[in-house]
Amino acid sequence: MKVLIDENLPPALARALDALFAPQHEIVHLRKRFGPGVKDVEWITTLSREGRWVVISADRRITRNKSEYNAFRSSRLIGFFLSAGLNKSPLTKQAERILALWNDIEILADRVGGGAMFELPMTSTRIKQLK
Repeated sequence: MKVLIDENLPPALARALDALFAPQHEIVHLRKRFGPGVKDVEWITTLSREGRWVVISADRRITRNKSEYNAFRSSRLIGFFLSAGLNKSPLTKQAERILALWNDIEILADRVGGGAMFELPMTSTRIKQLK
């Protein structure tokens, strides 16, 4: 599985996950791949052309902004977005939840079509699909 960690999460998280899951998965931070300040629609379009990528994001704007939402929904990407509470939590809590939900992330990423969006919960083990 190829995983992109978005710019709203620290590069150290991407490096830690990559170290844990290599060589089974390739995990890279958005800044390392595209540099700082790349527009969401640009990286969404580029990664979609490359094939199936999983995106772990703290950028809920993608789920609400019309152009970003439409670009993501029409892409080959699978998105996992931190819930509002998890987004406000310390990095250690965010990493803990991502790791606790990792098996479910893998299963969902394998089963759903491109453009699917999910919310990573703060406490529950149920990953909710976003509309």
